Parts: sequence; structure tokens; C-alpha cells
Amino acid sequence: MKQPQATITHRRKYDEEFKRNALKMIENGQSVHSVSQALGVGESQLHKWKRTVRSSRSAEDSEVVELTKRLRQVEMERDILKKALSIFSRQS
Repeated sequence: MKQPQATITHRRKYDEEFKRNALKMIENGQSVHSVSQALGVGESQLHKWKRTVRSSRSAEDSEVVELTKRLRQVEMERDILKKALSIFSRQS
């Protein structure tokens, strides 16, 4: 009779640059799920890194991050409206 093999799990260690790059991908609009799939890192690990960074930021840093996200959103909305305007103006 064959003995069941024990599963050995190894914890991967990620350097700070890898973590920063992963979090930058999320800040740039990619979903946690897609970053997780692309980098082979668990979603829960990415959320943990986000919480750690968020708690270590000052209020001003947090505001800058939020305003940068909002600016990207507004720029995207503007670009969509520009495209729509050019499409509708050609039809007239």
C-alpha cells in the first residue's frame, strides 16, 4: 500500500520593488484579480500589501493618491466624450 505524500508549501518572499510595482499596477486601474493572475500572487496578499501601504501613508499622501485616481477617471471620461462628439458631428 502506498503512503500518501505530504504536501510541502514554501512561502515566497517578495522584495519591496516587486510589491511597489504590483501596487502601482492596481493604482493605474488594473483589478486586483488581473494583477494577481498576471504576477502569480494571491489576491489576499495584494490586499494585505495595499492595507499596509495605506496605513503608513500620511493624510497628504493619501489625498494625492485619491486625486490622481480621480484625475485619471475624469481624463478617461473626457476622452470618451471627445470621441462621441467627433462621431456625432460627422453625421450632421
